[in-house]
Amino acid sequence: MQSLWPTPPRVYGILDTGYVTPQDWVTKCQALLDGGADIIQLRAKGTTRALRRELLESILPLIALSPTPLVLNDDWELALEYDHIGVHVGQDDTPVAEVRSALGPDRVLGLSTHSPAQADAAIAIAEQLTYFAVGPVFATQTKPDYTPVGLELVSYVAGRKPSLPWFCIGGVSRANAKQVIAAGAEALVAVSDLLCAENTATAVQELRATFA
Repeated sequence: MQSLWPTPPRVYGILDTGYVTPQDWVTKCQALLDGGADIIQLRAKGTTRALRRELLESILPLIALSPTPLVLNDDWELALEYDHIGVHVGQDDTPVAEVRSALGPDRVLGLSTHSPAQADAAIAIAEQLTYFAVGPVFATQTKPDYTPVGLELVSYVAGRKPSLPWFCIGGVSRANAKQVIAAGAEALVAVSDLLCAENTATAVQELRATFA
């Protein structure tokens, strides 16, 4: 699948209800955009579709003014109610082929991977995906039940030289970003480090600067 980005993406921002209240949702989204996030995901695990719809619609005016793509975590049925909204799925969510069939060829579709076999499988279906994610690299409170895959999986995927953009996620922060990049990461997802920063836009810029 042709890459969504004219230049290689570096920073993936996630709007997560675990860290951002509905009252701060729009402000935090704007900060991620202002900082230069290459893609933003709306993640509202354990909430109702009604709340997800409300959160989505609150930021659509911002997304409409930006080239930054927006994806919903798992809820492809809700995404289909709107133009140009993409989807991110996990290994236990609706299969990629089914989601791609529902979305059509042009919407963004990403997949989480947690092992060499899963990463290889993502690479093998590159024509159906826009990107994939690798992790959790480190322990993370965002997904406490997941065993960290470590930098070894980052190095493994880097060695495969995927044609797809791929992002490293899980406990990634400005403090450890250089370690992940040294292991071969081409792009990073930071959640709490960006969302909990006093100035999220600056935090995004600082994370991007670790690639310089």
